[in-house]
Amino acid sequence: MSMGASGPGSSGPGGAGPGGAGPGGAGPGAGEAGLGAGEDGYGFELPLLLFGGFRAIIDELHAELAQRGHQEMRPAHGFALQAVGIPGATATEVGRRLGISKQAAGKTLDKLERLGYVARTGDDTDRRRKIIRLTPRGVEALRLSAVIFEDIRRRWRDTLGAERETELEAALRRMVGAEGFRLDVPGWFGTHD
Repeated sequence: MSMGASGPGSSGPGGAGPGGAGPGGAGPGAGEAGLGAGEDGYGFELPLLLFGGFRAIIDELHAELAQRGHQEMRPAHGFALQAVGIPGATATEVGRRLGISKQAAGKTLDKLERLGYVARTGDDTDRRRKIIRLTPRGVEALRLSAVIFEDIRRRWRDTLGAERETELEAALRRMVGAEGFRLDVPGWFGTHD
């Protein structure tokens, strides 16, 4: 679960360092553009370290899911299953919740249907409307994910110490704000499946 640390002259998570503009990008060196590090490091390190922590947790989750019979699950699938939810949703609703088009949502839902995680059913109130519902396999994947997330959190707590981990979560809740975490990460990243 190593994220790696970046420092002056090194490349941090995603390939950005003082000479890089961000993940996969190239930019002027820190000295050339007057982008010297502050007292505690470079400003771009905070989002990269937060993303690195997120990525480490999600990668560990999916490695564990694969060992427990869900080898085909991908991060975008988990967001889609959350967007469907226990009550079910239409492809349009899933797309809106994920911040992607209905067509992109439909493509992801088609894949999840082929894999046995969701099923399309008719709507009792409107025969033309199709509702996507989680199958027992989809519900199992979400429940298992919750258990694995708790195991990962416990390991982070063991590594960081209970007080530090609690402070970290409290600080992140404060900075994220009342809205909390939105499901539209796939759309925000510009990925659809």
